[in-house]
Amino acid sequence: MTNAQWELQKAVYQTLSADAAIKAAVGDPARIFDDPPPDALFPYLTLGEARASDWKGVEGGLEHDLRLYVFSRYAGRREVKRILSAVYDALHEAALTLSGHDLINIRFVFADAFRRTDGETYQGVARFRAVTMAQ
Repeated sequence: MTNAQWELQKAVYQTLSADAAIKAAVGDPARIFDDPPPDALFPYLTLGEARASDWKGVEGGLEHDLRLYVFSRYAGRREVKRILSAVYDALHEAALTLSGHDLINIRFVFADAFRRTDGETYQGVARFRAVTMAQ
């Protein structure tokens, strides 16, 4: 059996990387990182925390809590919110394909946008909940 968390991360990355609105917002090829380089060009997306827990005691079922982060140096929250909107459009209730697992659903939970303490970087966070079942 393959690892559902890794398969879900790969599917999320592939979906975002292929999305036209995401590429228009963060570059083509899309600047989406698991661990961004120190010299990453703004704006960009990062794959954040990902937690998995047992889904209602169902054998092979996992509930995933995923976070994606947006970083921007645009003056104000506009760019961050536009990118968060594109992330929502690409992932909310998407039909992602995972090797060895079925995606039951992936749904948006919340988003937030704020200025970081450096005073020039804006950050956004989008949280999604996904449920997978082993095949």
